[in-house]
Amino acid sequence: MTEPAARQVALVDLLDRLLAGGVVLTGHLTLAIADVDLVRVDLNALISSTTTAGRPR
Repeated sequence: MTEPAARQVALVDLLDRLLAGGVVLTGHLTLAIADVDLVRVDLNALISSTTTAGRPR
């Protein structure tokens, strides 16, 4: 039994696919000591190409 051939995708092709549809990144980080929140960082980012961002929905 032979293994299927590995499909290789170039980094440029991967970035092109991601930017064509847009990517949303969300993250939350809380630093706490003894159940007391000291620092809270929230990240919300939308990454897309200018063509995708200007396209009507």
